[in-house]
Amino acid sequence: MLNKMIIKVEGQEFIMERIFDAPKELVFKAFTEAEHLKQWWGPRGWTLSACNIDFREGGVWHYCMKCVDQNQGDFYGMESWGKAVYEQIVKGEKIVYIDYFSDAEGNEAEGMPATEVTLQFEEHEGKTKVLSRSKFESAEALKTVLDMGMEQGISETWDRLAEHLQSVQ
Repeated sequence: MLNKMIIKVEGQEFIMERIFDAPKELVFKAFTEAEHLKQWWGPRGWTLSACNIDFREGGVWHYCMKCVDQNQGDFYGMESWGKAVYEQIVKGEKIVYIDYFSDAEGNEAEGMPATEVTLQFEEHEGKTKVLSRSKFESAEALKTVLDMGMEQGISETWDRLAEHLQSVQ
């Protein structure tokens, strides 16, 4: 299952699971430290042009993904701002946050679905299994983000994470 991501949609939940060939401590850091996130967060052709993270319960991660790939046509130069508010952190094991579309000031985008994301990190035969459950307020809200290309975007993002983990070990 290494490098193979399992993706399921169950009602209002988008579920992903993947095993990364890296120690759990490193994988956890890759999700929680700006110097790591800047190297892999976002689909191919996008970079994090802003990444401000206050990793603690009640803290906020505010970021901007920018398309830097001219081959992506109308997306080239586009910015997509997001904000995560951390609700629960179990160091090395679990992160729960509410994910919002936002603007450059961190104001939540009206009319865009917010998501409760739960990330779990587990040892798996010397590697790390990451389980992500994104719960939306409704199946319709989930469909909205799926129609925006979320599945391809997150698949590319996790591929970039796997590449980043290999490069830093």
